Amino acid sequence: MTDSYFALTVILEKDYKDYDCEMLINAIKMIKGVLEVKPHVADPMKITVEQRVRLEIRQKLFKVLQE
Repeated sequence: MTDSYFALTVILEKDYKDYDCEMLINAIKMIKGVLEVKPHVADPMKITVEQRVRLEIRQKLFKVLQE
């Protein structure tokens, strides 16, 4: 028995301005079976969390390299 999908999530490699994504959104809308494309506005809190995680990884990596 196989699974059935009701949605696919696309995550962009970085934040883009809305006008830079218009063509991408329109292209995805043209794919057979796509009912809706809904962009999500970048959250400043997301950027803060990402930076903290990067710092934590950098510190752990530096600690390992020092040993």
